[in-house]
Amino acid sequence: MSLLLYMHPLSSFCHKVLIALYENDTPFEPRLVRLDDEASREDFRKVWPILRFPVLRDEARDRTVPESSIIIEYLAQHYPGRTALLPADPQAALEVRERDRFFDLYLHVPTQKVITDRLRPADGHDTIGVAQARTQLRTAYALLEQAMGGRTWATGDTFSMADCAAAPPLFYADWAEPLDGFPQLAAYRQRLMARPSFARALREAEPYLQYVPKA
Repeated sequence: MSLLLYMHPLSSFCHKVLIALYENDTPFEPRLVRLDDEASREDFRKVWPILRFPVLRDEARDRTVPESSIIIEYLAQHYPGRTALLPADPQAALEVRERDRFFDLYLHVPTQKVITDRLRPADGHDTIGVAQARTQLRTAYALLEQAMGGRTWATGDTFSMADCAAAPPLFYADWAEPLDGFPQLAAYRQRLMARPSFARALREAEPYLQYVPKA
């Protein structure tokens, strides 16, 4: 197998890449990384010393590709399929990249902050940081509620890399900062969850979801 994906089924950023792979039925071999296991962690360190996943290893081209957005662009360039996740038109592609960055920075990151803080010991919670993350999420929700009016997907009628980025944090939003009061965004979340590529990623994550702290 040429493509190896170092990942964990609970990681929202890994879900983002899985969606892209499943959209195009791109053959790959998943490599489960357990950072709490010394052997798994050290094996992964040899591939990517930063120890952050997902990471794509392309054995055929001898390339190691970190970071979810870069992985998706790499796949689009070298392993294109029926779903063009980046438009050919430069201006349209720029809009997709802008939405992708918005979802990663203003949904993914604060959602992770809220949820992972629950894993901290009782005397180590970052209450100020969590409050700031929740505020950022509500601000992002409000902007997206306006933007999604009349749209099926993040940038219009075509599913793209931006939707790959939106799906995981919006799924976890129920456990971080619910979408109450944002009907357009909630409907978009339902469309994302019904997308076969994301539904598959969620099915594969299901055995692990019990470990996500919900409150």
